Amino acid sequence: MAKNFKDEVLSRRTFAIISHPDAGKTTLTEQLLLFGGAIRDAGTVKGKKTGKFATSDWMEIEKQRGISVTSSVMQFEYQNCRVNILDTPGHQDFSEDTYRTLTAVDSAVMIIDSAKGIEEQTLKLFKVCRMRGIPIFTFINKLDREGRAPLELLAELEEVMGIESYPMNWPIGMGKEFLGIYDRFYKRIEQFRVDEDKRYIELNEDGEIEGDHQLKTSGLYDQTLEEIMLLNEAGNEFSRERIEKGELTPVFFGSALTNFGVQTFLETYLQFAPSPQARNSSEGKIDPLNEEFSGFIFKIQANMNPAHRDRIAFLRICSGKFERGMTVNIPRIGKQLKLAQSTQFMADDRSTVDEAVSGDIIGLYDSGTYQIGDTLTIGKNKFQFERLPQFTPELFVRVTAKNVMKQKHFHKGIEQLVQEGAIQLFRNVRTEEYLLGAVGQLQFEVFEHRMKNEYNVEVIMERLGSKITRWVENEQVNENLSAARSILVKDRYGKLAFLFENDFALRWFQDKNPEVKLYNPMDDYS
Repeated sequence: MAKNFKDEVLSRRTFAIISHPDAGKTTLTEQLLLFGGAIRDAGTVKGKKTGKFATSDWMEIEKQRGISVTSSVMQFEYQNCRVNILDTPGHQDFSEDTYRTLTAVDSAVMIIDSAKGIEEQTLKLFKVCRMRGIPIFTFINKLDREGRAPLELLAELEEVMGIESYPMNWPIGMGKEFLGIYDRFYKRIEQFRVDEDKRYIELNEDGEIEGDHQLKTSGLYDQTLEEIMLLNEAGNEFSRERIEKGELTPVFFGSALTNFGVQTFLETYLQFAPSPQARNSSEGKIDPLNEEFSGFIFKIQANMNPAHRDRIAFLRICSGKFERGMTVNIPRIGKQLKLAQSTQFMADDRSTVDEAVSGDIIGLYDSGTYQIGDTLTIGKNKFQFERLPQFTPELFVRVTAKNVMKQKHFHKGIEQLVQEGAIQLFRNVRTEEYLLGAVGQLQFEVFEHRMKNEYNVEVIMERLGSKITRWVENEQVNENLSAARSILVKDRYGKLAFLFENDFALRWFQDKNPEVKLYNPMDDYS
């Protein structure tokens, strides 16, 4: 029986997977796609040695390095839910892309390496989720390897992250002695590396195995029962309401690489993860069950299909129903546009989508109209969703084309890659030189690689080092204020900014020129 609009929306689960590099994020994504029937064979990031690559790593440089540097979107159906996964870059140099992606989801799955515990990038992304009030589900990975004691990992999670936890299951052993997980939620034991018909052992009312079983002969079984008793008596209480508020994180143990505990995690996640949530706008909160279509662009990606040299704008639908061919408003430019070409994703695999509803992520063909943060509405609605954060770049390079005969390709490449938001473009007000700003060095390396491979342009990048960027509120500024330690530039929107050599140069400039009003856009998000 076909679902009505309300049921369709309530069946959506849209989440991002966040972690430190190498915690197993892309591998977990692959396994989830396997359960959803979206792929037949999981390629791990180690696939670069075998010619197999992770489905979610589609960019050439990702395949070469075995890391994710862009946010991928993947969709599948599972147990009457439509799941939208956003696999984000784990590398800290791409935190801006991840930050924007987190504005498009309703919950987040945080992966922690059982041997390493909480790592720097995980903590940064977690703080973003907490700031936005996003419910967080935790998957502690790599139980098939030796790691830290589970109680120690829980204590660190609560202490460092400042969030309470509730273990939905508990490991029985670890590494070579890993026997499985004690499932508190489903009241069963899930055994590791056994035949499918022996996988689950149901527990009695006291939470123990009834009768004889070889698992009971292991000292690890008794140790697990003691730890479960401790969790029941001294641990946090389970609360769906606190999970939804982002105050309590359900914790799951497993091994993504061996696909153990992943199905249990997915099925439990779908029960407790929120359906599409209301979004703030200039006219108040927009209800996802409102039947008038609206959404916002949170990402733009050029050359997802190198054969077609196309650009795709990623749209999060916030209310109503999308229908291919519909006409929408773009309030920022006061224009209307017909949405004739639309796609749904499986990383770089795409198919035309005719309909989608609140909570879905779709791709729109972009000829250069959209900007990151654009709101799309229909009818008389001209409201705009909250603006997305623009990170303040910290590293800078001067960039030129190696071959002056390729200026046209050079300008096109820079324009398109800058619109994706990973790097920012500035022009020196005095010299008209192109300067690129980024949060991390790897962004420059990806830019250089893509300019050569996607636009056939080799570039020369001269490092300018780290700078402190401050935009100028004044409409006009005396160009003579530009100096070696305070370079006056214009961003790609024509707004003036200064690049200061260090804190001392910034303070000195402010003391000498109090009439020039400076600001940092990230102050709104701190």
